[in-house]
Amino acid sequence: MSEQVDMLVVGGGINGAGIARDAAGRGLKVLLVEQDDLASHTSRWSSKLIHGGLRYLEYYEFRLVREALIEREVLLRAAPHIVRPLTFVLPHVPEMRPAWLIRLGLFLYDHLGGREILPGSKAVDLAAPGPYGAPLKPWVKRGFTYSDCWVEDSRLVVLNAMDAAERGAEILTRTRCERARRKDGTWTAELVDAAGRRRQVRARALVNAAGPWVQRFLEGGLGMRSKKRVRLVKGSHIVVPKLYDGDHPYILQNDDRRIVFAIPFEGRFTLIGTTDVPYEGDPAAVAISPEETDYLCRVVNRYFRREIEPRDVVWAYAGVRPLYDDASGNVSAVTRDYVFDVEGGDGRAPLLSIFGGKITTYRKLAEHALDKLRPHLGFGKGPWTATAPLPGGDMPGANLAAFTAQMLRAHAFVPEPLLCRWVRTYGTRLERLIGGARRLEDLGADLGGGLLEAEVDYLVAHEWARTADDILWRRTRLGLHVGEDTVARLQAKLEERPVPAQAAGRP
Repeated sequence: MSEQVDMLVVGGGINGAGIARDAAGRGLKVLLVEQDDLASHTSRWSSKLIHGGLRYLEYYEFRLVREALIEREVLLRAAPHIVRPLTFVLPHVPEMRPAWLIRLGLFLYDHLGGREILPGSKAVDLAAPGPYGAPLKPWVKRGFTYSDCWVEDSRLVVLNAMDAAERGAEILTRTRCERARRKDGTWTAELVDAAGRRRQVRARALVNAAGPWVQRFLEGGLGMRSKKRVRLVKGSHIVVPKLYDGDHPYILQNDDRRIVFAIPFEGRFTLIGTTDVPYEGDPAAVAISPEETDYLCRVVNRYFRREIEPRDVVWAYAGVRPLYDDASGNVSAVTRDYVFDVEGGDGRAPLLSIFGGKITTYRKLAEHALDKLRPHLGFGKGPWTATAPLPGGDMPGANLAAFTAQMLRAHAFVPEPLLCRWVRTYGTRLERLIGGARRLEDLGADLGGGLLEAEVDYLVAHEWARTADDILWRRTRLGLHVGEDTVARLQAKLEERPVPAQAAGRP
């Protein structure tokens, strides 16, 4: 006999994890399935920004920008360990956008979202001595600064899944929903895991949060069609050795009217992106092209004294954005807003499919998804996530600096750089990682780059990590700092360690 749940969520990216968390917190019995690891695709390959989308004002996306601006501060409070404020520098290029237009856009940006925490924008003299103008070429004379936020994107997904699990949801990674059909007022779904084991589940509602695969799952997995269409757009990034000193990122205007970010990354690097290229291939096989690398290098070289070439790239990545197809002829103008397709009712189990969206507004998307499903599922509890911290974010006053100082005093035996990384990665959950250790040796061997065995054990037990890639590239960014010897030692440790039973599904 198949198990029954209230909601089956297909897709373990930020939208699926956010909806699972919200639904579980409202008392629904939730099952989330992801065919790969959490945050394996679009949610992992972002520019890693929680931002209002300054350029969206040019396309009159005022509702989206306002919602995103509000969410910046909601997420700053909810996850101060993985979300941090940044001061962006916008060099002014008069032939692209006049100064008055930029000032107007920044005025709206400062006031649309009811800003309380982040500083407002201001004009700056980039020709004067100072950190903002020092890295730039002499032709750049003036500019503006404004505030947005950085986020560890794949960790944001994992934290939402953790919170969902701790509120009763079951999270199954490396498990595919092969097919689902309506039967007797519910969905009957066939699930298969990486080992080929099958499981049947019945659900009162089904959420299609498959991202780039939303259309494919609709047609292949559900045997249905939708009038709404997804438009796949590739966005690529490159990482180069650090271009300049300071924590401030730059937003660079290009002559095609696109913008490119240059963002300090992992201490030793600068992250540069993104591109906007139509994409029609397999979303899992997406890769940056030589033309995109050249494009990003050209934009940077126009502004920065230190020029770069493709051979300077130490890492590159590309992701597919599953945007809602609004029939725009310009790829950059395609809306970043989200659109739902809700089908069902009158005795037919509901299906909610998600087209589009951006990582900044995932929490509001989840609230709106639950609003759409409330008439079908009949739950009573209303929205709750706006004031609830994510796992590790429950530090007093959301004050990361004060919490870091407290942890340095409490765990003085841990080297300061390592403990600071753990604070920025795990927040208050680092106490679970350290456990009863009183000496560094109690935390096990260093597999390389400060990756101790205790951290690996924590990630396997609590965050669904199963492979070296899960740990080095999605749970942390240590993959940029360690060599193949660390990868081999880590993989060997994972193979000798018993994997927690999937039945738990709730680390």
